[in-house]
Amino acid sequence: MKAHQIFTEIDPAVVTEMFDWFRANDRNVYKSVVSTLAAERKVRPVFVQKKSLKDQYAWIQKTLQIKSSDAVGEQVMQSYLMAGQQKMLGMFCDGVGIEHDGNGSVTGELPEELDKAQLDETVDKLVDVFDPKIFTMYLLCFNMQVPGGYPGLVEKLESDERLTLA
Repeated sequence: MKAHQIFTEIDPAVVTEMFDWFRANDRNVYKSVVSTLAAERKVRPVFVQKKSLKDQYAWIQKTLQIKSSDAVGEQVMQSYLMAGQQKMLGMFCDGVGIEHDGNGSVTGELPEELDKAQLDETVDKLVDVFDPKIFTMYLLCFNMQVPGGYPGLVEKLESDERLTLA
């Protein structure tokens, strides 16, 4: 699944949570996203900034649903997850045996495959600890890091009814 597809399916409440987090913790990322997307759509950033916050978020999500916005959308998700969801990332890496820096940032190379039993156990644990929609977004984003994704993770995402974006 590509970033634009994720932003098409994701619950708008998750987008709101993500951008509220950016506005509270890293306004520069928020401003950069608005500027980049506005330029991509050939409008001035002030066009977006004059909208209410709710309408800004809706405009951002709608714009991130466009295929040409994939790179920006993927970067937005990665930035949010790496800075705002470090505990979840660290617990996932621990659960599937991936070395990381303690904050969920992988050190070294990603494994060629994930152990199915470890993956199932980790997903079963973390889907109950974290918001399932944000956790699902993370799994989809993580799966984008290797060409074609991890077969076991693809299967888990397709078969586990708890792992939904909406």
